[in-house]
Amino acid sequence: MAAHPSLKLKPRQGRRALTGAPWIFSNELIMDAAAKVLAPGSLVNVLRQDGRALGTGYFNSKSLIAVRLLDSVPDAQIGDAFFASHFARALARRAALYPDHYYRLIHAEGDGLPGLSIERFDDNCVVQVTTAGMEALIEPMLEALDEIIAPKNVLLRNDTQVRALEGLEQYVRNARGETPSRLATMENGLRYFADPISGQKTGWYFDQRDNRAFIAPLTRGRTLLDCYCHTGGFALIAAKAGATEVVGIDSSASALALAEEGAAANGLAAACRFVKADVFQELERLAAAREGFDIVIADPPPFVKSRKDLEAGARAYRKLARLAASVTEANGYLMLASCSHNMPRDRFELECAIGIARAGRRAALIRDAGAGPDHPIHPILPETAYLKTLVYALD
Repeated sequence: MAAHPSLKLKPRQGRRALTGAPWIFSNELIMDAAAKVLAPGSLVNVLRQDGRALGTGYFNSKSLIAVRLLDSVPDAQIGDAFFASHFARALARRAALYPDHYYRLIHAEGDGLPGLSIERFDDNCVVQVTTAGMEALIEPMLEALDEIIAPKNVLLRNDTQVRALEGLEQYVRNARGETPSRLATMENGLRYFADPISGQKTGWYFDQRDNRAFIAPLTRGRTLLDCYCHTGGFALIAAKAGATEVVGIDSSASALALAEEGAAANGLAAACRFVKADVFQELERLAAAREGFDIVIADPPPFVKSRKDLEAGARAYRKLARLAASVTEANGYLMLASCSHNMPRDRFELECAIGIARAGRRAALIRDAGAGPDHPIHPILPETAYLKTLVYALD
């Protein structure tokens, strides 16, 4: 096999990569003429300042993160055998945690495969590729998926906006079989429904599984408001746990239809009501009408999609916390979440605390959590710990 082209770190650069992080930024590399003409997604060797090999990765001169490392040895062959070994390891870890085949199988850097996420819905897999390097490796990746999982259907859900940063087009297509527009998923003993083709992200959020299980016993005999309820993740488990009234709010009619279908499938329709509305407007209406709920959930889409959105997004989280706290009854519970990669955890906690205080409420933080174990975090990349979920007990 021909050797990969080599790129070299600048003097005194790449400190995080030298300690095990898989990212190398463009300003940390010597970008000579040979590097600039490499096709986006090319496999490369990365060399330390002294010429010793750091490992094999893929390269894109158009991206701020120019190299994402895949292996610690140079000239590593990144083919179906490489992917198969990673898939087998990831599968074994999930099998030890989940009795059913519904989980995130691959979580990018956390599973050693940057730029790749795979959701598993039994014999259906929904794949999301976000980088040029992983795009160039789709075929061997699919071959390995056939070998280790053998799914009936594989959907490439490659319509995320972050692909534009890598110079990639957006598309959705079936790579294997024909994925149905409505998939069932099992979680915490409940049957939910997801739209993998046109729903948000990949149609379902496995990352909140453990947080839903935590909230459920708090809702017994009490009322719950699920803001940004999507297809009913928190709403249905609350109804099953014995909540006396469950209201879900979302702006997506198609997501609410799946939530209603899930409520009916689990025999919970009588306890659930779903409302199509803008969450901020509905919270303001409820507050003005002095309507409240014992437990309020607010798990919005990302308010901070890039670093330039940080201040505006921070204000939005603060406002959401204030409004949600204002409709939480005395001695109730409030859960606030952020899935924004670019929202630092400490800043999110601060904005939530300010918002709750501005609602005139006193709070005690009883849970500070992230995603479940099928979303592993790279220990040297705090950026991969994207989900922040805070549960407060209010006075």
